[in-house]
Amino acid sequence: MRNFNNLVINEWLKMSKKRSFFIPYAIIAVAMVVLAWAFKRWAEDMFGNAFEYTAMMASSNGFGHIVAMLAVIFTAGLVPSEHAQGTIKFLLIRGQSRGKVLASKYVAALLFILSMFVWLNVFGFASGAVLFGMEQPAGAWRDILIATGSSLVYSIVFMTLTFMLGVLTRSAGAAMGVGTAALMLSSLIIPKSFYKYVLFPNADLSVYSHGGHPPIEGMTLPFSIAVLAVYIVLFLGASFVTFKRRDIA
Repeated sequence: MRNFNNLVINEWLKMSKKRSFFIPYAIIAVAMVVLAWAFKRWAEDMFGNAFEYTAMMASSNGFGHIVAMLAVIFTAGLVPSEHAQGTIKFLLIRGQSRGKVLASKYVAALLFILSMFVWLNVFGFASGAVLFGMEQPAGAWRDILIATGSSLVYSIVFMTLTFMLGVLTRSAGAAMGVGTAALMLSSLIIPKSFYKYVLFPNADLSVYSHGGHPPIEGMTLPFSIAVLAVYIVLFLGASFVTFKRRDIA
């Protein structure tokens, strides 16, 4: 377990040394402040307090969708870049199994997504508090948690898809392109019963909050969670099987 923790820490340090690492955080921080100012200036009645602003920004219908896209873009090159630079060989000759090496990269990507949502909530709430006040309505923290949790799951699903594509194709461009396209298609709904088993209509769990109706009849929150779990297992299964069996030369 200690060796695996060290692998995760090593992956995080490698990620943080990239020049592009802090760009998503900068985008989120600037966006939270600018959007809060814009809403205050031109749509003052839209948000009554910092809680409402934060919940909206964290949702998949708000800036949470952009965070998912940032996660896809950043994750696309995690494995392909190691192959392109030849550093994957050095990782595997240190006595660590291929499974642990790949798992450490995936865990580092999960931590990256989680940190972005924490960052979004901190800057969203701070900006909202300054411009909209801190009056706390009933269920305010619950709304923020639901919005953040739904967006977090949404981001993890498409990040995992992109992660798999990076392993299968060894191409950051292909993984990023398909992952981004999948994000764009996530809003596509085909009103057919078979479509409820497809990834896209199940990815956004926020449709079940506040008594919302699912996009296709027969869908429920447990059903969507089960469907997403199956897809994530399939994506990770394909990633690990391919990574373990493929020649790295």
